[in-house]
Amino acid sequence: MACEEDSREGTCKDRDRDWHHYSKSSGRSGRSGRSRRSSRRHRDRRRRRSHSRHRSSSRRTQQRSSRKRSRSVEDDEEGHLIYHSGDMLRARYEIVCTLGEGAFGKVVECIDHSNDGARVALKIIKNIGRYREAAMSEVEVLEQLKSLDSDKRYACVHILDWFDYHGHICIAFELLGLSTYDFLKENNFQPFPIEHIRHMAYQIIRAVRFLHNNKLTHTDLKPENILFISSDYDMEYNPEMKRDERTLKNPDVKIVDFGNATYEHEHHTSVVSTTARKLQFTLSLSDLGWDHSCDVWSVGCILIEYYLGSTLFQTHDSKEHLAMMERVLGPIPTNLLQKTKKRRYVHRCKLDWDVHSSSGRYVKKHCKPLKNYMLSKGEDHHQLFDLIEKMMEYDPAKRLSLEQALQHPFFSCFRKSSSSKSKSSRGSSSRSSRSSSSSSKRD
Repeated sequence: MACEEDSREGTCKDRDRDWHHYSKSSGRSGRSGRSRRSSRRHRDRRRRRSHSRHRSSSRRTQQRSSRKRSRSVEDDEEGHLIYHSGDMLRARYEIVCTLGEGAFGKVVECIDHSNDGARVALKIIKNIGRYREAAMSEVEVLEQLKSLDSDKRYACVHILDWFDYHGHICIAFELLGLSTYDFLKENNFQPFPIEHIRHMAYQIIRAVRFLHNNKLTHTDLKPENILFISSDYDMEYNPEMKRDERTLKNPDVKIVDFGNATYEHEHHTSVVSTTARKLQFTLSLSDLGWDHSCDVWSVGCILIEYYLGSTLFQTHDSKEHLAMMERVLGPIPTNLLQKTKKRRYVHRCKLDWDVHSSSGRYVKKHCKPLKNYMLSKGEDHHQLFDLIEKMMEYDPAKRLSLEQALQHPFFSCFRKSSSSKSKSSRGSSSRSSRSSSSSSKRD
């Protein structure tokens, strides 16, 4: 893979796939053999809940946008816009299909009839106050990023348009490919080749550094929020695994979902937005607050997931998450544990964790020191793990900055490429100037 600094433009052909992946909790099955009396009680409860939801839904509907809505515009009980394929929004965007769904609303593919029929992704926010407010914050961030990166040098998704459609904030984006998580999932969680990891990592780090330089912290970086510009692939049969495996044609990526992005001057909670899989540092446990360094930790987690094909810390339990971190990265420094207000996690300046418990045995079985995850002793692999280790330093003050990360040996080929381009440019400029000088002398 040739090393290039800037992202190339591309068009997604996998338009029937999700724009994001959203984890959903599985339902729990009830007990069988209940008595008739119990069944009647449950039916009564369901009716009461149904009436309560109806009243609550009615109140929410009354609290929504006060403007008069068209009879043809309806919302469901959760606040999603009810739409069908072929519906037109603002006499411009024709809905083709649903790409994805999340807590915020839905993402649909549309034909933009005001732009020669170009395909776009339209994010339709729920008609609920708190989601509208968050969407307007995201619009503000996106418009600033677009103005600061008009020549698209950085791998951040660009907003194309936004509007309020009967209480639903709608944001139009360039149509991209699968998320990096969805590609892994559809490829049986086969890890990415290390050259692709290098390419994606460089683009992600440059993009997040661009955010940090403009006083923004993303706070929700994860494989679901990194999208391929195009997820086209070549298929090859693996005789050892006895299955087909996909190899990307183009590993260029873009960062999406700036709904949780926060400026330096804004209020910072101690909790960083994450999925249930907890890719990011559990800063809420230490009450140490956070800053740009939490994004650095997140990028480190993303890179090891690309390398392994699965998340490093597979747990939903907060204390177990910390125990896994200690197993992989070593003991949490005493000075950090001493600062925490959540004393239930600490005993005698150490993590309060029983290695002999069932949870302790689970952590020991499923986790191992970071370097033990290396699949090869090659120089590239050593450099990648050195980079990840420095990005996942416990102490935010000692953690690698993204500026430093770009200077890491793992990315040396990009610097060589830039240097050769610079020399080539200077050489052509010098030849041009000598030619001009010679020509003027002859004249």
